[in-house]
Amino acid sequence: MSKPKVGFYWCASCGGCEEAVVDLAETILTVVELVDIVFWPCAMDFKRSDVEAMADGEMAVCFINGAIRTSEQREMVELCRRKSGLVVAFGSCSHMGGIPGLANLKSREGILQSSYGDGVFSTVNPEGTLPRTETKRPEGILELPSLDECVKTLGQVVEVDYYLPGCPPPVKLIVEAVMAIVEGKLPPKGAVLAPDIAMCHDCPRVDSKPDEPFLKEFKRPHEILIDPEKCLLAQGLLCLGPATRNGCDHACINGNMPCTGCMGPVSHVRDQGAAALSALASLAASNDAEEITQMMKKIPDPAGTFYRYGVPASMLFMNIDPDGNGGA
Repeated sequence: MSKPKVGFYWCASCGGCEEAVVDLAETILTVVELVDIVFWPCAMDFKRSDVEAMADGEMAVCFINGAIRTSEQREMVELCRRKSGLVVAFGSCSHMGGIPGLANLKSREGILQSSYGDGVFSTVNPEGTLPRTETKRPEGILELPSLDECVKTLGQVVEVDYYLPGCPPPVKLIVEAVMAIVEGKLPPKGAVLAPDIAMCHDCPRVDSKPDEPFLKEFKRPHEILIDPEKCLLAQGLLCLGPATRNGCDHACINGNMPCTGCMGPVSHVRDQGAAALSALASLAASNDAEEITQMMKKIPDPAGTFYRYGVPASMLFMNIDPDGNGGA
């Protein structure tokens, strides 16, 4: 019996998801024994034509990481979707938009001007030349992918069967996902392949979290000597554990750093950033509007903090106004 064919593809992301596959270490040998990797251009010499030559549905599953921002990325994920029985959104960027999704706080034109405008301190561009999709040269026409108006999650472009969260996805969850596919023991389509409980549920510091509202101010990690045993929120550090799905074995917490929310929300939460704000509001040790305002001013980048990984998937920042400012 032939082995299931598997593909990996990389869109708008940092490459950490590809590293996570490599981090399987010797376990990857077991994976290779079970599946046939037929497309992984980041690691091996595969071409687009190789995928185009496949029959529709020939790949059992394709793991796609990264958000979608360019015409090439859109075309490739549509191709991979057609050639795959299952598509897994692999990592925070394909799941929720990730760090690239923060670009949705600005317009496409605003981003191009901030990068190529003559006013940029590192750019000398008096003619205002911007990237274009075609350039005629003596040798012929050079082509570049076009930049879409906004960043999208994978699920906003093609149908996604399963989501494997994390920045990057934990090795344990990757192995469990591959084994579930090989053994045919997958949950209903649309499921997130990680525990459906909040990070705080079994946090190793949960017993030190006060029962009553306790937040009076926020501190940044470099401002204090962090107690390795005490709840990070109780120390005034902005930890998103109350609004984040478990499954990473508390990697950041065990590293004595607050959770930043890369695993995304649990299933009953529609907007992770709003859930985080709600959780923090319930912990504030004040009902005075001015005191709460001063407390929130200690957060230097609210959008980048509460929506670090999920702007395109959020309810608050799906629209972009003509002046290049994000907002709904």
